Amino acid sequence: MTARIQTPEALLEDELDVSLRPRRLEEFVGQDRLKEQLIIAIEAAAGRGDALDHVLLAGPPGLGKTSLAHIVACELDVPFVQTAGPALERKGDVAAFLTALEPRALFFVDEIHRLNRALEETFYPAMEDGRLPITVGQGAGARVVTLDLPPFTLVGATTRAGLLTTPLRDRFGIQARLEHYTVEQLAAIVRRSAAILGIEIEEAGARAIAARSRATPRVANRLLKRVRDYAEVRLDGVVTAQAADAALALLEVDELGLDRLDREILGAICSKFGGGPVGLSTLAVAVGEEADTIEDVYEPYLLQCGLLNRTPRGRVATAAAWTHVGLPPPTLL
Repeated sequence: MTARIQTPEALLEDELDVSLRPRRLEEFVGQDRLKEQLIIAIEAAAGRGDALDHVLLAGPPGLGKTSLAHIVACELDVPFVQTAGPALERKGDVAAFLTALEPRALFFVDEIHRLNRALEETFYPAMEDGRLPITVGQGAGARVVTLDLPPFTLVGATTRAGLLTTPLRDRFGIQARLEHYTVEQLAAIVRRSAAILGIEIEEAGARAIAARSRATPRVANRLLKRVRDYAEVRLDGVVTAQAADAALALLEVDELGLDRLDREILGAICSKFGGGPVGLSTLAVAVGEEADTIEDVYEPYLLQCGLLNRTPRGRVATAAAWTHVGLPPPTLL
């Protein structure tokens, strides 16, 4: 599957453009309750000279989990060490990271739900007691050596908190779930990003981009850059509402933030299967896409928008979906 501009997953252009990330909590837009919790925890830990308690950040991709981890390290003025769950394959990988940490450092593990179960157990004594038991040797001559670790903060990020085991989840003292953003919050993020990138933008233009950003800051920033390109090439360089509408129409992103592939799924359910119910595998064949991709990538936002329902018999289009694809809803006999 080719990368979609509307996907909330990180793309290469997002990773290269780290300048848009806020550096401090006061610059971070949205998630007000979580920010207040972090402010209190950070000030308390700094006042005592202790490491911050371990933090678990859960929520859909693109909402700012990695940015928050960077911000916490900046607020504490401590080193930031980053890795990802799939990158940790052996206990030696975990030991190499943990033993190299400086006191009070922040160790960020993205996609922590993808950790191997055996590796999870390595984290238990490290998180609770600051100790790391290592087996030296093999067979009858093997012995366990316990290494003392400096106090550190483990920040785990996950898009699927339900896949975390209870023993690992319970060892995080601060657990928070990031929520989707409102149009007003996204418009503020777009204005901030435009100022950093040197883009002249009107309030109406910011709101037009925000309304199509699928409630996700990462998508909003990506759309802003595409609209900027259009405004510079076809117009006078100012991002107005008209410029945003024209650019996003060219990208086939509609007023709800749906792209062509989203509309194909809704159109297939409505026009080919009478609105459903239709099985996932049948729908996948009808639109020429993998069933797992439809379930994991496309469906969540369609469900969130109230355009699709999941039933025991299959997927069903709502009345709003019929209207959105320009078809009259079926009448009940």
